[in-house]
Amino acid sequence: MFNRGQAQKMIDFQEIYQSLAGFIPLLVALVIIILGLWLANWLLLRRAGLSTESKLPGQVTMLALTALALVIVILVLPVSESTRGDLLSLLGLLLSVVVAISSTTFVANAMAGLMLRAVKSFHHGDFIRAGEHFGRVTERGLFHTEIQSEDRDLITLPNLFLAANPVIVIRSSGTIISCDLSLGYDIPHYEIEPLLKEAALSAELEEPFMQIRALGDFSVSYRISGYYEEVKHLLTMRSRLRREVLDKLHGAGIEIVSPAFMNQRQFNNGERFMAPAKQAVSVEPPETAPEALIFDKADRAEKIGTLEHEIQETTERIKTLKGQLPGSGDSETDELNAEISRSEERLVHLDNIIRIAKEKPNE
Repeated sequence: MFNRGQAQKMIDFQEIYQSLAGFIPLLVALVIIILGLWLANWLLLRRAGLSTESKLPGQVTMLALTALALVIVILVLPVSESTRGDLLSLLGLLLSVVVAISSTTFVANAMAGLMLRAVKSFHHGDFIRAGEHFGRVTERGLFHTEIQSEDRDLITLPNLFLAANPVIVIRSSGTIISCDLSLGYDIPHYEIEPLLKEAALSAELEEPFMQIRALGDFSVSYRISGYYEEVKHLLTMRSRLRREVLDKLHGAGIEIVSPAFMNQRQFNNGERFMAPAKQAVSVEPPETAPEALIFDKADRAEKIGTLEHEIQETTERIKTLKGQLPGSGDSETDELNAEISRSEERLVHLDNIIRIAKEKPNE
């Protein structure tokens, strides 16, 4: 027979067991939630080769899963219904406070990132100008956009900044290359226009046109412009147009100098301040345009984006071909299977190219 002390210990053990039993659902839920979040984080964000652009849907999904996990933890807590309701209300209040406090930073950047993706105003490799920043897009994330500047530097711009400021996007189908200069009133505009158009044509610009931008106190402001299709060499073409303008005007004996220059320095009658005219010698163009060095990361990001788009199109094509198999004849089935096989081989090839490109370090 149990004595009174042993019976008391037995009662205490049962009370402890009953108390701990209420926490078993919570512990099971915590283990499942932790494992689930870890697995989701690895699948959505931690896999090798994922770019910032590819991680964006995963980041949004992880935010939603984390919020859902908090709600589940509150629901399985061993507390009364009223307490559970109070905790849910407190969680909603905290989320509201976080949104209110972070509306100009964290949440606002995330919402701006989603808006920029929905608008699709620019893509990887595009030239953009936002405020005083100019460069080519290399990465697009949930909270920021990265561009590569003319100095090959990487600039991180918050998505909120891009959403709140005008963003100039140079169209990939072509753009207008321009050069501004000022000349004195003693040079008639009808002599300047053909020279400037000739300079634009020498720079391989199409459909050149001249504008008189302003009539200043001492000089006339001109702008020569032309259409250029290959925007990847934008910097080279701008420099080339300026060089041709110098050569054409100096070759025609026209000074590119403000008349106010005479009031600051005395010079002999007939003396001209300009470089010698260009000699008729052949100049070998550089083997590699400087843009290839300046925008190396932007070029790689653009190529990866193009390949990923091709993968999507090829995948949809395979689904379409497989859907045509059931109602096709024997000869047509063989042709469809052959095309499906070629498309699948192309997918493997594209995946290998993208994997190698993403594994290359960004120096």
